[in-house]
Amino acid sequence: MSDTPVIGVLALQGDVREHLIALASADALARPVRRPEELAEVDGLVIPGGESTTMSKLAVLFGMMEPLRERVQAGLPVYGTCAGMIMLAEKILDPRSGQETVGGIDMIVRRNAFGRQNESFEAAVEVAGIDGGPVEGVFIRAPWVESVGAGAEVIAEHGGHIVAVRQRNVLATSFHPELTGDHRVHALFVDMVRAVK
Repeated sequence: MSDTPVIGVLALQGDVREHLIALASADALARPVRRPEELAEVDGLVIPGGESTTMSKLAVLFGMMEPLRERVQAGLPVYGTCAGMIMLAEKILDPRSGQETVGGIDMIVRRNAFGRQNESFEAAVEVAGIDGGPVEGVFIRAPWVESVGAGAEVIAEHGGHIVAVRQRNVLATSFHPELTGDHRVHALFVDMVRAVK
């Protein structure tokens, strides 16, 4: 059996290509996932940034929402960035009408908490479990985590707000590490996938 995990990137919307590149550089076999049968073939999944309301609606439209929920509940390792973090939350503050989540992390998130598109910024973020100094995080209309339940572990904060959380096989960051060329967060996720593969 190969030690190279197959990791999908949910390719309904968002920065799919950048995640595919980051995963490949972290020694995973990366492929886009748009349909339930493609989801069934992966060892792990990344839910990218994008627009969380649109992503939620497209997941329902493509018949992906229930299969996603089932795989996450069954223990599929998943990593969500920005909108992906929102998709992995159990609860959203001020959700848009009809917005659904996959769940997986016992947390409440606030959408667009760090401001509008033109208020995007980069910041050095210390992430627990990642060696080599802070990770450069790109925050684009990023959410933050208002609170976490007992099962969730806060692994990074910025400006007094929770920006990275892990619960068992599920990882989420407010920021976009795939846009920086620093692939240590993806490497951490690939290791998480290997651990359960």
